[in-house]
Amino acid sequence: MSVNDGLEFLDEKQMFALKEPADNWEEKVVGVNRCSKVVKGGRRFSFSVFLVAGNKNGLVGYGLGKSKEVSDAVRKASESAKKHVFKISLLNQTVPHVAQGKFSGGQVILKPACSGTGIVAGGGVRAVLELVGVKDVLSKSLGSKNKINVSIATIRALMQMRTQKQLAAMKAAEIAE
Repeated sequence: MSVNDGLEFLDEKQMFALKEPADNWEEKVVGVNRCSKVVKGGRRFSFSVFLVAGNKNGLVGYGLGKSKEVSDAVRKASESAKKHVFKISLLNQTVPHVAQGKFSGGQVILKPACSGTGIVAGGGVRAVLELVGVKDVLSKSLGSKNKINVSIATIRALMQMRTQKQLAAMKAAEIAE
């Protein structure tokens, strides 16, 4: 099973519009895993890195990189994160409504919060929310404590966000048909 199963990415036109300088994109390494293989001469180590990238203005992406060196794995994850970008709808630096995201064993619930609350979240959830640009939110992580699963579940919850204008436009399109 791929990390990207069941997720929708921006189409080519939307991605073309994102060809902005990478200077205003920030990256956070959510987790580094070390794997070892026993061979005749000893142990061989390999690393996998899960990274989240965002512009703090509603765009976020994630990537997984694997290599024999940590720095190469980070570079690969960074390239992957900038290819898998999502547009998130925000309302006054918080989420518009309650949403729940699931991925594998991880489950995350996001709730809007009033101004001044801050980000009440931990681990992978906090990293994703900070890079999206959310300032005030309440969250609860259920199920798995695996940082990768929790981070992707957070992105799935954020992808469900719709503003009132977007909902009205969707309803108008349904009525017109």
